[in-house]
Amino acid sequence: MKENIKNKILETGAEIIHLKGFNHTGIQEILNAANVPKGSFYHYFKNKEDFGLQVIDYFNEYFSLSCKDILEDAAQPPLEKISQILQRFIEFFRSKDCAYGCPIGNLSQEMGDLSPPFQAKLKEAMDSMVDMYAGIIREGQKSGGISPLLDAGKAAEFLVSSWEGALLHMKIEKSLGPLENHQRFIFEYILKP
Repeated sequence: MKENIKNKILETGAEIIHLKGFNHTGIQEILNAANVPKGSFYHYFKNKEDFGLQVIDYFNEYFSLSCKDILEDAAQPPLEKISQILQRFIEFFRSKDCAYGCPIGNLSQEMGDLSPPFQAKLKEAMDSMVDMYAGIIREGQKSGGISPLLDAGKAAEFLVSSWEGALLHMKIEKSLGPLENHQRFIFEYILKP
């Protein structure tokens, strides 16, 4: 039961923070939306910063779980896995009318240079995304679908950085065009055999 209350606070807070940002989200707003008494917050979290760090873990786990079925599908070639992951998130942003953006990217812009604990936790989350893509790229290199001359780690870092930039453009243009452009360039120029 206690873990359910903590999860409810985290899920509710994560959704509000994803849309409004960390500094524009108040503890009372989260508790009201979660329908949880104020004392519950301080039972599970030391303060708002501790909560924010756990929200980053929540987002990181959500991303991993969102991709798990694709990553574990041995029947899909590596390039198809990357395509499916990108398409899944493009569909998510279509359903959100090109709002929200990447929660880790949003928090990195908002908090990355303001709080050393946030910076470290956000770097860990970004590194996790890069590692996931690097693993898929290496898999593609072994099977011959991706050039063995490509540095998998650097390519994965570029893929994540390019995606984050495309999300910024998506939000201000209110269009999926930047995400689709990112996807096209990745496959036509970066991840060629």
